[in-house]
Amino acid sequence: MVQRSDERRFTSLEARIDAAAHRLLDRLPRHGVLGGLTEFLVFGIKQAFACLFGGVLLALMIATKLAWPDDIGLARYDFLFLAALGIQLLMLAFKLETIAEAKVILIFHIVGTLMEIFKTSVGSWIYPEESFFRIGGVPLFSGFMYAAVGSYLARVSRILDLHYTHYPSRWMTVLLALAIYVNFFTHHFIIDLRYLLFGVIAILFFRTTVHYRVFRFRHRMPLLLGFLLIALFIWFAENIGTWSRAWIYPSQHGGWTLVSLHKLGAWYLLMILSFVLVTLVHRPRPLAATNQLHPLSTSIADLGETAQISR
Repeated sequence: MVQRSDERRFTSLEARIDAAAHRLLDRLPRHGVLGGLTEFLVFGIKQAFACLFGGVLLALMIATKLAWPDDIGLARYDFLFLAALGIQLLMLAFKLETIAEAKVILIFHIVGTLMEIFKTSVGSWIYPEESFFRIGGVPLFSGFMYAAVGSYLARVSRILDLHYTHYPSRWMTVLLALAIYVNFFTHHFIIDLRYLLFGVIAILFFRTTVHYRVFRFRHRMPLLLGFLLIALFIWFAENIGTWSRAWIYPSQHGGWTLVSLHKLGAWYLLMILSFVLVTLVHRPRPLAATNQLHPLSTSIADLGETAQISR
């Protein structure tokens, strides 16, 4: 049965989906190999559900790369922009997204578009196709790629019921995010401070642990590791995006090549910026002392966590 805490963090449709999942899976063993596989499966499903917006947008990039009619009278980039708007409206209409999450997406669209305008002006990457909905050389669908990151972080915070221990002061994280954003612009003109920023991130979040509920149990992992895993998956998505020629880097003008691993550092910084922006809407919740129970035995669903905590 869905608990009251779940009803508060889920939308009405999500609560019904969660209740149906419990009716189906509650009969399975809690522990052992089957219990671990159940946790692992639910974790994957919840992750996919949290990145629903970004996943659909990426799928549309692939589909329009493989088959897009030239005589349709609508540019591919414009279709992606209109489709992203339509996805957002549908997610709100079907209660797959909250109004607060829609606000996060709007913020990310603005922040991302401003960065895109600057980065394309200095030649960091280009959008090789024409479009009507654009600002300068930047098609407006590009802002939704940043919004997809914000959508995932906002949704996963409630879908996995994220709580934290030893989370740093909010004003420190805001200053860090501001410094990261400024460095994305200024490193083209003065020294790149990314390695200094990496050091500050390590100091601020070294002790921070994220606690999340999968199905029956709570798990935990260092937040720095969580940031890295998310940045890695964004790097994978970036390779798919550049393969689809939604945008390309200078090294890809002659044909697609793997995006440099050097970009992983940039995505890590962007992940911190994105996470802090989300915390302005969804404040990080401390783990209640009553929830900090003895860890259970390690299962297949740990995925690098150091322990499990009983639900």
